[in-house]
Amino acid sequence: MTILSLINQQAQQRPGAVYALSTEGGAPLSFGALAADSRHIAAWLDRQQVAAGQTVSLVMPNGLMTLRLLLGVMASGRCVNPVNLLSQAEQMRYVLAHSDCRLVLAAPDWVERVRALADGLPCQVLAIDPDGDMQQLGGSDGAPTALPQVQPEDLALLMYTSGTTGRPKGVMLTQANLVANAQSVSAEHALGPADRVLGVLPLYHINAFAVTMLAPLASGGSVAMAPRFSAARFWQQALDTHCTWINVVPTIVSYLNEGADPPDDVSGIRFCRSASAALPPEHLLGFQRRFGIGLIETMGLTETVAPCFSNPLDPALRKLGAVGKASGCVADIVDADLHTLPDNQTGELVVKGPNVMRGYYKNPEATAAAFTPDGWLRTGDLGHRDADGFYYVTGRIKELIIKGGENIAPREIDEVLLLHPAVLEAAAVGMPDKHYGQEILACVVLRETPACDEAELRAFCESKLGRYKTPKQFRFVNELPRGPSGKVQRLKLLESLEP
Repeated sequence: MTILSLINQQAQQRPGAVYALSTEGGAPLSFGALAADSRHIAAWLDRQQVAAGQTVSLVMPNGLMTLRLLLGVMASGRCVNPVNLLSQAEQMRYVLAHSDCRLVLAAPDWVERVRALADGLPCQVLAIDPDGDMQQLGGSDGAPTALPQVQPEDLALLMYTSGTTGRPKGVMLTQANLVANAQSVSAEHALGPADRVLGVLPLYHINAFAVTMLAPLASGGSVAMAPRFSAARFWQQALDTHCTWINVVPTIVSYLNEGADPPDDVSGIRFCRSASAALPPEHLLGFQRRFGIGLIETMGLTETVAPCFSNPLDPALRKLGAVGKASGCVADIVDADLHTLPDNQTGELVVKGPNVMRGYYKNPEATAAAFTPDGWLRTGDLGHRDADGFYYVTGRIKELIIKGGENIAPREIDEVLLLHPAVLEAAAVGMPDKHYGQEILACVVLRETPACDEAELRAFCESKLGRYKTPKQFRFVNELPRGPSGKVQRLKLLESLEP
């Protein structure tokens, strides 16, 4: 199937049903209107001389018009490139140039900056209001009665990684990749037409793109689109728009746990799912205690269209600390020689399935390095599998701390520090040491109360971890550097602390 066939299927079966609405009010978007808008967008792209297979970049925040354009570009047989709004100027120009986009659609408050960045590039930059309507694209005269034939293997999405360890890489995802994971997420969470998700994550990130935008398109459900995450408004937005599930990242879980008291009745929300970064067990349990909503931990990559592991929908079957079982794909744990490891031994997670990317755009070397000779995607994550088939992630290979020849997973340090009542957030990272090769540095964000100092944290860690794994240095910071998905960028934190 393709994005176009998903849209047409819902439009034929339930044309008047709501697909998307804004938490800020205004007219909702039905499946029938989405299909008509996609034809309109196809005709408009024809007039802009963007041919099938070419790339359209979007520099736009959340909004129903953003949603229409993302889906309409793909349905029309073009490739869409959502640009990370948190990118530095140099990084954004690199993405616009590297993607070979023919057209850039930018929000009004971004358009002049984008035009300056795109100066000299062979692309047109146009202003589009993310909260506006289809009239921005002109009349629909001449719109085709049918969209072009789009094939499952056609490139649909070009999404760039955050580039924390070098230049961003353009992940090539096909129509079939996107549909496969939309259907997998819907099946994993038993989503149906009555389900509505609160969409607070940015659509330029794969989590929101795949889970909050595409999964309802596969299930016949709907999305309540918020302009951005607001801890103060989150629960009221979910209740006012009658959401039945919510999709968040660990940073949001932390903010909600520390935020205002929960609303009186959230019984209409049947589950919450968390992805994009490791969720500390204490935060998961704290969320469930405070709000009475089950929290499903999942895990995925841009290269797998977001989730490729998920804990079960049934709370009794979930395992605390696990990212779940393989979802929509198959998975394995391998050693440095790419040989399969037995259960409970640590190695690299590898996956294979219909959701796995075609490769990295214009980067055959990185593509070759990302796959094993027999076609498994190397995730770069360290972890193990238990006897029940649940996977546990302990860190990134590049972030592994090697102290005196012993491998230490940073997450093990993090989770112990988070058990201390004064610690709000923590991230351990390896720092150079002339004797051990690397020593452990722990960066800590403290709560306002109770008070705590380095000596107390050191003693606490020694009691839980032993002296060898206790950080040599503690540094108290106001916040931890994070990527757009909320994942802590450990290596960047280490760089920022260098004198």
